[in-house]
Amino acid sequence: MLDRIVDRRCFIRGLAVILVIEPLIARGQTTKRTYLIGVLSPGPTLRPNEYQGVWTPLRELGWVEGENLRFERRWAEGKPERLRPLADELVRTHADVIVTIGTDATVAARDATATIPIVMLSAADPVGTGLVESLARPGRNVTGISMVGPEIEAKRLALLREVVPSVHRVGVLVDPTTAVSGYSRRESEATYQRLGLEPIFVEVSARERLEGAVTEMARRRVQAIVVNRSVLFSLNAQTIMDAARAHSLPVSVEDRGMLEAGGLMSYTIDDLDQLKHFATFVDRILRGAKPADLPVEQPTRFVLAVNLKTAKALGLTIPQSVLLRADDVIR
Repeated sequence: MLDRIVDRRCFIRGLAVILVIEPLIARGQTTKRTYLIGVLSPGPTLRPNEYQGVWTPLRELGWVEGENLRFERRWAEGKPERLRPLADELVRTHADVIVTIGTDATVAARDATATIPIVMLSAADPVGTGLVESLARPGRNVTGISMVGPEIEAKRLALLREVVPSVHRVGVLVDPTTAVSGYSRRESEATYQRLGLEPIFVEVSARERLEGAVTEMARRRVQAIVVNRSVLFSLNAQTIMDAARAHSLPVSVEDRGMLEAGGLMSYTIDDLDQLKHFATFVDRILRGAKPADLPVEQPTRFVLAVNLKTAKALGLTIPQSVLLRADDVIR
């Protein structure tokens, strides 16, 4: 995620690929100190007009860039190997808080400092990756919001089967170089098997291999494709969707940008709600709270969107039961 006038695509891009924090101190509170926020994003550099309006919840808490906050922003440009050096740069700025998006960025920041508070957005399995001791008691310098990978994946697959009842073999496009989406091969396989589906995993980490990856899925006779979130996929959504369309394959995606590029449906976290909670974490830490004492939260609100144009092109009919539950419909 707030003003719904903001182009929702801007946020979703931002979630697969960016994090830009704007302002935070309680409304009406005055302070002579200016706090420094370090921002670590796995995505490409965005212009200010591409993220303005996204951080209304922080402004409502009274934090204003240029008044009581300043920022040091670092962008990895879709290259995970750049995250650790960029995290080291942020540590050298003596930031008061480092905010991160995704598991990769959070791990890089954690490895760079054990003292500066870190607030994560959408990191996967923070306990398993050693980011926190437990969700209820983080115990270290990291807190924030974690993903709910297996649960949301199961719901996404159930919805896909409602729309395409005959689906059994599902192609799963994953980027092994990034953990932004919370992808876990082991957990993903278990989820598919539990639902009686056969996953065909195809890993790809280079733009020039995307079309070939979809062709490989078609060769292996998949009946639908699931595209996990990654910077690479978000930046090349049209390439993926054009390849899927060439093979008449419906695609379930994780972000709005990919849905508009030709995806059939998406089921994802309610970004607006998530950002409101995220703003609260940063606000509380700047007021003196310790990350170790702030329980990690998990998303509780989700958004279903369907693309009727894509459904028509594929000769599919979206069941009324799905349409009635949809929060967003592209006609």
